[in-house]
Amino acid sequence: MSKGQHTFKQGDVTKALKGAVNAGLSVKRIEIDRQGKIVVFTGESGPSAATGNEWDDVQ
Repeated sequence: MSKGQHTFKQGDVTKALKGAVNAGLSVKRIEIDRQGKIVVFTGESGPSAATGNEWDDVQ
């Protein structure tokens, strides 16, 4: 049984992801709300983006 009309399709998410990647963006996550709005979060985030990983300096 269906739970009603779907607000987005897999192809919609794929197009959003491929578009961001083709634009040279680094995709961190994708969120989809109940109305079907697709939001793509890009770029570096958090403390590791600014300082790097502490294990990078281990030899």
